[in-house]
Amino acid sequence: MVFNDMIQLMIAVVLHVLSYTVFTLNISFCCVLLISVIFTTLNTPLNLATMAIERYIAICNPLRHAQICTVRKTYILIGLIWVLSAIHVLPDLFILLATKPLAFFYSSIPCVSDNVFDNPYIVQKKNIMYIIYLTFVWLTIVYTYLKIMFVAKATNSDARKARSTIILHGIQLLMCMLTFVGPFLNSLLLEMFPLFIMDTRFLSYLVIQIMPRFISPIVYGVRDQTFCKYLKRYLLCTMFNIRRKIQNLQSSGNLAKVGNKSI
Repeated sequence: MVFNDMIQLMIAVVLHVLSYTVFTLNISFCCVLLISVIFTTLNTPLNLATMAIERYIAICNPLRHAQICTVRKTYILIGLIWVLSAIHVLPDLFILLATKPLAFFYSSIPCVSDNVFDNPYIVQKKNIMYIIYLTFVWLTIVYTYLKIMFVAKATNSDARKARSTIILHGIQLLMCMLTFVGPFLNSLLLEMFPLFIMDTRFLSYLVIQIMPRFISPIVYGVRDQTFCKYLKRYLLCTMFNIRRKIQNLQSSGNLAKVGNKSI
């Protein structure tokens, strides 16, 4: 998930910067960027659902966890996630190649998904696939949460921790769903604040693209005991060094005053 989100953020940042500097891009190059960012965006909810299933197996079927969640099966599952996302994205490209003239791919337009993939069949397919896709992910997360919640009533600390993890996945999924309502949110912000187009675009970019990908590293880092230990040590050392520098500056200032008075 971290590797996938790194790719998604990198391409999203490139698109956002180019929209401020170049304004229009060659459609062929734009298609490569858009397909990559859509591809990795679709991977995120599937990764969350897979992680929820792994927690469910670890808590509700602990004796079979080592047998089911092997390294080989994990690689196969990651490959399946990427294949499912590709099945959703690649037909849009094939429809675009079949319906647009060759000259279209040499022209330049603002690199926005709605400008490139504007075929009505693509729009209908996208809406239907999003509904099926998100329904499956939500059902998976709710089912695993309920199962783990019943186990957690037995005061199992691991089960309680797994329940908190599933809640975190649900929050991440809610924020990831903002991607699918992004165009509607952008149009709403433009109608409400027509004089602040650039500001609303930047705010929408932060909320929709950046924030959902920042939750996992921050939360998982804070929950990791080893990381927290070294983070606290680093912060304490930093505060101690700052305090010592301030004291040195104050003492040097006092010495300078004493020297001036003696002179």
